Amino acid sequence: MDKVVLTEDRLSQDGEIALATSRGSSPPVVEILSARKTFADGTIALSPVDLTIRQGEFLTLIGPSGCGKSTLLKLIANLIEPSDGRLVLWRGGFDQVGQEGRRMAFVFQDPTLMPWARVGTNVRLPLDLVGMPKSMSEPKVSESLKLVGLENFAQHYPRQLSGGMRMRASIARALVTEPDLLLMDEPFGALDEFTRNKLDTDLLDLWYQRKLTTVFVTHSIYEAVYLSTRVVVMAARPGRVYKIMEIDEPMPRGESFRASTRFADLCRQLSTWLADASLPGRMEEGTP
Repeated sequence: MDKVVLTEDRLSQDGEIALATSRGSSPPVVEILSARKTFADGTIALSPVDLTIRQGEFLTLIGPSGCGKSTLLKLIANLIEPSDGRLVLWRGGFDQVGQEGRRMAFVFQDPTLMPWARVGTNVRLPLDLVGMPKSMSEPKVSESLKLVGLENFAQHYPRQLSGGMRMRASIARALVTEPDLLLMDEPFGALDEFTRNKLDTDLLDLWYQRKLTTVFVTHSIYEAVYLSTRVVVMAARPGRVYKIMEIDEPMPRGESFRASTRFADLCRQLSTWLADASLPGRMEEGTP
């Protein structure tokens, strides 16, 4: 792993990058091909969804409750299977996920830490599950904790941490496997606004430094605009892509972007689309 320290100060900005050109020429990491999902009780969670997520993107899914954001994320993670259509990861099947350059990690809404285990043990869990010896896993755990600013809390229990720190530990547990694709299902939704904004900035720094492909679910318009290179607005009943917003603002971003007229304009446009997507009977308008 490259060493990236997330502290209360932002990482130094070593130049800006124009994302549109590089993203357009990047290979696809996830290809969602006419994927549908109908649950056993007859609920149609997703109508056909077509979407391509390219290497290095920070793509956010936003939409009204029940629009299938989390369902789509779980399809990508192979936690559930599509009822129709298919998903392709790195131009292949899910059986090759986990190989070099094709690792995936999932961060849930709740930190889901083992309360009886210390933070370091919680972070090491994915490596224990694959039988990695402690002599090899401990340096990775230390490095992951350092990435999220918890290097001094390895011996603490989850109950001794704040909500934001517990979520940092959950992210460290995902990073310990050195993923290439990071899936995040509303990880900061239960946190106060100050902590959420801080973790958003830290996450964006990490994404920028590590060139992670990230798919992020949120209900927050401000979070979606701040974090993303692309925002997918989903409409419900059944869930489907409604519109897609490209955000080609330079990276890394900071408080100056949050305070800018451009940020306000993007939030206003996204709010309008989200309100439209919440109306019954909206047809798909997005272009994957």
